[in-house]
Amino acid sequence: MAIDLQVENISKSFGDLELFSDISFAVEERQCIGLVACNGKGKSTMLKMIAGKESLDSGKVTLRGGVRMGYLEQEPEFEATLTVIEACLQRNSAMASVIARYERALESGSAELQHLMEEMDRLEAWDYETRAKQVLSKLKLNNFAQPVKELSGGQKKRLALASVLVEQPDLIILDEPTNHLDIEMVEWLEEYLSRISGSLLMVTHDRYFLDNVCNEIIEIDDKKVYRYKGNYSYFLQKREERLQNLAAETARARNLLRTELEWMRRQPQARAHKARYRIDAFYKLEEKAAAMRDDSKISLEIKSQYIGNKIFVMKALSKAFGSKVIAKEFYYTFARYEKLGIVGNNGTGKSTFIKMLLGKVAPDSGVIEVGETVKWGYYSQDGLSFNEQMKVIDVVKAIAEVIPVGGKTLTASQFLQHFLFNPEKQYNYVYKLSGGEKRRLYLCTVLMSNPNFLVLDEPTNDLDIETLQILEEYLRDFKGCVIVVSHDRYFMDKVVDHVFVFNGDGDIKDFPGNYTDYRDWREEERAAARQAAEKQQQPRQSYRTETKRKLTFKERREYESLEPEIMALEEEKALLEQEMSSGTLDNSTLLAKSQRIQEVMRLIDEKTDRWVELSEFA
Repeated sequence: MAIDLQVENISKSFGDLELFSDISFAVEERQCIGLVACNGKGKSTMLKMIAGKESLDSGKVTLRGGVRMGYLEQEPEFEATLTVIEACLQRNSAMASVIARYERALESGSAELQHLMEEMDRLEAWDYETRAKQVLSKLKLNNFAQPVKELSGGQKKRLALASVLVEQPDLIILDEPTNHLDIEMVEWLEEYLSRISGSLLMVTHDRYFLDNVCNEIIEIDDKKVYRYKGNYSYFLQKREERLQNLAAETARARNLLRTELEWMRRQPQARAHKARYRIDAFYKLEEKAAAMRDDSKISLEIKSQYIGNKIFVMKALSKAFGSKVIAKEFYYTFARYEKLGIVGNNGTGKSTFIKMLLGKVAPDSGVIEVGETVKWGYYSQDGLSFNEQMKVIDVVKAIAEVIPVGGKTLTASQFLQHFLFNPEKQYNYVYKLSGGEKRRLYLCTVLMSNPNFLVLDEPTNDLDIETLQILEEYLRDFKGCVIVVSHDRYFMDKVVDHVFVFNGDGDIKDFPGNYTDYRDWREEERAAARQAAEKQQQPRQSYRTETKRKLTFKERREYESLEPEIMALEEEKALLEQEMSSGTLDNSTLLAKSQRIQEVMRLIDEKTDRWVELSEFA
């Protein structure tokens, strides 16, 4: 199989920090690879180097001739003057230019319209524009004429993702593509990427996403890469085997080292008569034993304060922003030790809901009664407001010099070490931290106050998988209350015992179970509704059992009429194209026929899809 991307012997350091050394791997045609590592180990830097956005210290990156690459970076930027549709199409500048000019001419009735239509035909831009609008709509960017400068950071990330997907490159490189997507968009993207014909290299913390999309995992660990020919579940299994083998090898090295150390400590006269190779082997063995992997992990053994029986009660809670309703006459009594997940599409009011609970946003009506013993710990998705010029240790000291933990006190430095900030890292400036390390520091500042009620708004963004695993274990054992807003389905499944589903327009459904339980129930309900609708449309069935569903009389008539209808539309399309390229039409007629040809193309697609659907049962 052809190799789309070859990475050979690359190395990268920032000052004294060496991220990786002499790393090599390849991405073959149609491979879908997930790149995993702890925060700060160079995942995003690796993607930037491959995309040509970051220099290499040594080595080289080679793309196969003719391979087109699309790259989604973590924080994309666009020209503020562009509209959403222009920014989406800007990667193909010739295509974007002609589409933008065509749309302006269409609105103004410009004399240039006929020439631009010929250009649209030549570049096959009709399908390109349609595809762009379809992808943008799936990512909830429906105002194509909206200026980019009006978009939020999350909307810009979705716009950049759409731009990559629309281009349909041969090699797609994605850095945290699921950040700022709601669950519906994540599941759409998951299904979309599972069908692509090109190759894929991505960094994501979404473990279900990795499992469902990738057929190989590459792990960066101890400045090296390890490859696993399977999805995320396979990676977990094989990585555990690798670490067990490494532990056994390290134990053997230590035992040998003790034996050799006894020999080396003998008096010089005796040692001088031993073979030189034995002395050299000792030093190599000592180096190997000293180079043991560091298996330190984040320790979240932070005990919560006592919480009473009364947590909070919502009575007739209502909130709206104009016509957008967040909650409508909502009642709920929160129980002690409850762990609640909140899911729903972007814009349905999940963050507003928890801000009302915390007293940061006032409801329009109704009351929220909070128990006297409740001590909040709030992790917000926009809470990273550190002074970038401060050192890590000073960030914590500004909150408290000592922190009570489980009946004892820790200094700020000791507390940071629980979160894998070693003394050297503690005296780094905040701006030197990776995005995930900043998130970990923020989590540290939230937990250090020993809250008994944690409210976590999108806590999984930019955290590495290992940190997420430790956080999941902590939350499951947490002797307090938890509310989590997250699009990470795996995280929700591990942590919560029931979910609020925000359906929009103030409709909030309380579902007993985790997210997967809810999704399975939702699919069953939809399947039952489809079956009921089909049954209602079908005529009375005979007693004879059918092995295959047959078309109803109405469907048979529809099926028979579709083919001539499609042929007639194809003929109309050809005639319209001929008339429009004749050069004899005035502007108003040309404009009308241009609008009609787009309608005809839409009808052809629609009727063709319906013909394919019915032909399965014909």
